[in-house]
Amino acid sequence: MRRPLPDIVRAPWPADAAEPPSATSAAIDRAAAIIRRGGLVAIPTETVYGLAANARDEEAVAGIFRAKGRPATNPLIVHVADVAMARSLAREWPDAAATVAARLWPGPVTVVVPRSAAIPDIVTAGGDTVALRCPDHRLARRLIEVADAPLAAPSANRSEAVSPTTAHHVLESLGNRIDLILDGGSCLRGIESTVIDCTTAAVRILRPGPMSRQQLEAVLGSPVLWPDADADTTTTARSPGQQQRHYAPRTPLEIPDDPIERVSTLLAKGERVGWLTSRVDDPRVRSLAGSRDVLVVPMPHDPDGFASLLYATLHALDQRQLDRIVIDPPPVTEEWRAIRDRLGRAAVSPLGER
Repeated sequence: MRRPLPDIVRAPWPADAAEPPSATSAAIDRAAAIIRRGGLVAIPTETVYGLAANARDEEAVAGIFRAKGRPATNPLIVHVADVAMARSLAREWPDAAATVAARLWPGPVTVVVPRSAAIPDIVTAGGDTVALRCPDHRLARRLIEVADAPLAAPSANRSEAVSPTTAHHVLESLGNRIDLILDGGSCLRGIESTVIDCTTAAVRILRPGPMSRQQLEAVLGSPVLWPDADADTTTTARSPGQQQRHYAPRTPLEIPDDPIERVSTLLAKGERVGWLTSRVDDPRVRSLAGSRDVLVVPMPHDPDGFASLLYATLHALDQRQLDRIVIDPPPVTEEWRAIRDRLGRAAVSPLGER
């Protein structure tokens, strides 16, 4: 018998309300009951929607991998309600993790620390460390509290696809593979958390994200390193988001050095193009925008604004039956590092350091 589609349950929580409305509390209770019995619930966070299961329940976590089609070598981030829960899942709690958690949680930064026996191997891809995060979303934290369980929660989409920033993105990607979607509105940050390794003498960023290196250095009072380009790729991954192809729309995506020339070439070949650009005032862009075969999408000039719209825009363009998505190359600066990381993994060819 075919499994039905999951309910999408709206769960608003006004910013000026200390407690959620009764309907939202009921939605949280319903989601918590599913988590406790080993089911899968899509939940909102400030970054992207996550596909949540009880992190202590090996079979429930296995359901995440099945629903996403995710390789077992790709570890999961575990979401916690507070620092006390995080420390209960860590064999050791390094000073760097303590400082980041005290100063930057709840927030879009994940700490990698030695794991305790409470975390099954499947969560960490068999590794000796666990990635922990306290999300800056009251709905997610309240669900963790009510379920009384840390939540393993990668992005709520099929593996390698564009991450979801709305409840409907989740439904489009996962359909009847999950039990419930908790709709908390659109995600504000729009891209996944920064992941840092706190197990080494110098903290290292494993995955760039909304929390910048400068912010981390200001909090830690010491240098923070970028990913090691010479790292041994045969060892167990400590962070998700390391696959060469990831975050990719169905429509082929490219980031050409000269997007105006590339769009002109594609249009001349009869292709239909979606073009993300921040140069909408350029006369050459306006000229090309007059073609019925190109959809020009104005994008913000700042990295935070760009990030907040990126995945939602890619989801929308995937519905337009286009032949190609073209994106202007982002600046080669630290502020744009996370955007360049996501686009480089989503593109049909790697994005070099131009």
